Amino acid sequence: MTKKSRDSYDYDYDYEDERRPRKSSSKSSGGRYEDERPHKKKKSSAKKKKEQAKKKRRRIVLFIVEIFALVLLVGVLWVVQQGTKSGKMELDEEKIIVNDTVKEKEETTMKGYRNIALFGVDSTTGSLTKDTRSDTIMIASINQDTGECKLVSVYRDTYLNLSNDTYNKCNGAYARGGPEMAISMLNLNLDLNITDFVTVGFAGLTDTIDALGGVYIDVKDNEISHLNNYQLCIADDLKRSYTPVTSSGMQLLDGLQATGYCRVRYISGGDFTRAQHQREVLQAVAEQAKASPAALPEIATNVFSEVYTSLDLSEIISLLADVTNYSITETAGFPREENRTTGKLGAKGDCVIPVNLEENVKWLHQFLFNDYEYTPSAMVQECSRQIEADTGKTLN
Repeated sequence: MTKKSRDSYDYDYDYEDERRPRKSSSKSSGGRYEDERPHKKKKSSAKKKKEQAKKKRRRIVLFIVEIFALVLLVGVLWVVQQGTKSGKMELDEEKIIVNDTVKEKEETTMKGYRNIALFGVDSTTGSLTKDTRSDTIMIASINQDTGECKLVSVYRDTYLNLSNDTYNKCNGAYARGGPEMAISMLNLNLDLNITDFVTVGFAGLTDTIDALGGVYIDVKDNEISHLNNYQLCIADDLKRSYTPVTSSGMQLLDGLQATGYCRVRYISGGDFTRAQHQREVLQAVAEQAKASPAALPEIATNVFSEVYTSLDLSEIISLLADVTNYSITETAGFPREENRTTGKLGAKGDCVIPVNLEENVKWLHQFLFNDYEYTPSAMVQECSRQIEADTGKTLN
C-alpha cells in the first residue's frame, strides 16, 4: 500500500456519492459502547450545589447561540423536515463513556471548561438521529471564566475506536449509534468529558447567515468555480436562486455562497482545507452574531426546528443578551499535521491516521486546557497501540 502525501491528500468520495453504512446487528460481544456503562455521579441534595450546577449550565448555553450557526458548518446535505426528529433530545447518560482519568481532571486542569460536540450530518432522508454519517465533527471548548472558546475539527476520516472496540473512520460512530455513540467516540479517544451536542443540516446555516446580513470571507481564485458549483447544488436542493461569486478577495458572502465555500475540497489540501474553511466561516458567523444581538432570538427560534440538540431553546432565548461576552480565540484540526498521515486501509478505504494517538491527545489537552504535562489515560494508550497495530504496514 502506498502512502499519500498529507498535503495533497483528498478523499475518494463526497457527500453525494458516499455509500451509506449497513446497519449493524445488535450484538454487543465485548462492545464497550453497548456493554460498558460508566458509573453515574452521585446527585447532591444540597441546594447550593444545585444552584451552582444550574448557573454553570446557563453560562454554557449563552455561547450556544453564537455557535448555532457554527455547528451547521458545512459540507452537509439539506435536512428535509418531513420525518425528521429535531429540537431537544434527552441524552441517555448511561450511554456516554467518560474515561476514569478524565473524571479526576475535571477537578484540576479541566476545571472551568465545558466541551460541546458539534455535528453536521450527511443526510438525504432527513434523519438527524442516526443512520447517517457525521461528516462535520467539531469540539467547542469554552473557558467559562473568561468566555474564550477554542474550536477543534476532528477530521471525518480519522481512524479511531468507534467506542465499541471496533476501529474505522470516526464519522461512522454517529451512523451506528447516534449522538450518544459519537460523543462516546470523542470522549474515549480524546480523554474528554462531553455531555452536550448540537446536530444540524445546512439549510439552517444558509438562513442564519442571510439573517445576519452575510459573512466576510477571503475567497481565493482557485476556489471560485468550486464554490459556485456547490452553491448551485445546494440551491437546487433548497429550490432557491443563487448569486455566483465572480471575483476573489475579502468580500461579503450570503448564506448560499458561504455554505458553498464551506464545501470546497477539490483544491490543495483536500478535506483538511475544507475543515479549515468551516472554521473560518464559524468565526465569521460568531463575529456577525455579536454585532447583531437583537436579531439572535428570532434566528435561534427559526433554526431550532432544523436542529437536534441536548440544549433547551428556552434557555438559549432567555440568555441572548450576554452572547457578546464570548469569543473564538483559536482553532485547529485533529490529528495535528505534524503527527498524522494518510493511507488506504483495505475495505475501510482512505483514512486519516493518527501516527501516535497518545502524542496527539497530549497536544490536544495542551491546546484546549493549557495542560503541558498531560498523561493520556490507559484507554487512550490502548487505542493508540491498536491503531499502530492496524496501520503499521501503511505507516512504514
